[in-house]
Amino acid sequence: MFFEFGIKLNKKIGVKKMSKKRTKYTSTFKTKLVLELLQNESTLVQIASKHNILPQNLQNWKKTFLANAEIAMEPSKAVKEYKKSLLNHKSKMNA
Repeated sequence: MFFEFGIKLNKKIGVKKMSKKRTKYTSTFKTKLVLELLQNESTLVQIASKHNILPQNLQNWKKTFLANAEIAMEPSKAVKEYKKSLLNHKSKMNA
């Protein structure tokens, strides 16, 4: 066996084995980086390099962030239901 580009190769059968597990990033970390990118103070490549991540990951996180930005501006379902229950309660009290 020998190592090449961080991938463990089995010389006899030519099977590639990953030498490293996939890294999972928190939503807080992803959001921080996307906001940094949206501030236009650094390029996508600069931010990715600084945080040792793939530029494509950051690009995907940005797309997801922007696609879901509208949700952040809408009241949550729980808030809507709470307001509805308050209105029902008030109408029963006034009746």
